[in-house]
Amino acid sequence: MKRIYPLHVKNEFVFNASPRDFTVEEIPLYAFTGEGEHLVLKVRKKEMTTWEMLDAISNHVGIRRRDMGYAGLKDKHAMTIQYISLPARFEDKLEAFSHDKIKILDKVRHNNKIRVGHLKGNRFGIRLKKVLGVQKDKLDSVLKWIKANGVPNYFGNQRFGTDGNNWIDGKKLIEGTLKIRDRKTKEFLMGSYQSYLFNGWLSKRMELSLLLEEFSETETEKLMKLPEGSLHGTAEQKNFFKLLEGDLMMHYPYGRLFEAEALSKEAERFTEKDIAPTGLIPGTRTKRAGAAAGTIEAMFDEEIKMNGARRYAWVQVTEITKNYIEEKAQYELGFVLPKGSYATNVLDILRGEAL
Repeated sequence: MKRIYPLHVKNEFVFNASPRDFTVEEIPLYAFTGEGEHLVLKVRKKEMTTWEMLDAISNHVGIRRRDMGYAGLKDKHAMTIQYISLPARFEDKLEAFSHDKIKILDKVRHNNKIRVGHLKGNRFGIRLKKVLGVQKDKLDSVLKWIKANGVPNYFGNQRFGTDGNNWIDGKKLIEGTLKIRDRKTKEFLMGSYQSYLFNGWLSKRMELSLLLEEFSETETEKLMKLPEGSLHGTAEQKNFFKLLEGDLMMHYPYGRLFEAEALSKEAERFTEKDIAPTGLIPGTRTKRAGAAAGTIEAMFDEEIKMNGARRYAWVQVTEITKNYIEEKAQYELGFVLPKGSYATNVLDILRGEAL
C-alpha cells in the first residue's frame, strides 16, 4: 500500500511575516549565573535586524558592537525575544535607554559573554489566515505527521538576502572574480554559498526519497544516475527521508558523528529520533560521506577556503500547539525547533512545498 506524505498534498493559507503574525523567542542553552562581569539582557525587538538592535544599544551605551555578545540572528519581520550581553560596568547607562522598536525585558549578571550558538533552540508563534474548514483539517493532519516525523533542515531564505542572490557574490568570491575587503562581509557571502550548496544537496536527497515512493529501487537508481544496487533495501525504511550507504549520521539532538553501516538498524534508530543524517557544508576540516551517499554529496561539494561542517539534514519539531479561530478563519500555531533551524521548513511542509 503506497504511503501518502504531506509533500504530495497542497494546502492554501495566507501567512504574512510581520510582528503581529510571527514571533520568535530564544531558548537559552543554560541558566545564567546571576553574577559576573557581563550583563545579559532579555530584549524584545520588532521590524529591525539583530545587527540594527545591537547598534542601537551599543551606540547608546558608548561601546563597539563587537564588545556585545549574542547567540543568534533573528528575523527582521517578526516580534523576537533574544538574549544579548555587554560588559556589566555599563549597566547604569541602560537606565536612560528608550527605543520605539526595542524593549529590555530583563537583566541578569553572568560570568561569560554570550557567544554565537549558545542556544538550545527557538520557540516560534505563527498565525495563518484564510484557513477554511477543509484546510483546517488538512493542517491538523500534516501537523500530526510533522510531530511524528520531523522536517527537512533547509537554510531559510533570510540566509540569502532580500533578493535571494547573496550566494552568487559568495560564489564569485570563492572563484576569485570578486574582491571584497571587509572580512565579515566576505565570510557572510561565502557562507551563503555554502548554504546554497547544502540546500541543493538536500533537495536532491528529498527528490530521491520521493522517487522511492513512486518507483522501484532499480528505477530510482537509473533516474538518479546511481550505481546499480546502491539503493538496495532503502525502500523498506519507514522514514520518509531514506538513508543511504555511506551517510554520516549524528546522535540527536547533538553528539558524535559516525558512518551509517547497517542501514536497517540505523533507519530504526532514526525512526526513534535517536540519530539523524547529516549533510555537507562544503569547506575544509570536515568529513565527507562515502558510497552512494558520497556520490550524491560530491555533486554539491566544492573547494572552499573556509571551515566546512556537517549539518543535520532532518530535525524534529517539538512542543507543537494549535488553536483554530473559526470566526476569523485563523490558525494559530506554536512549536520549538533546534538552533539553526528555520520556521519556513515547517511552513513549506504545511503548504506541500518541501522541495
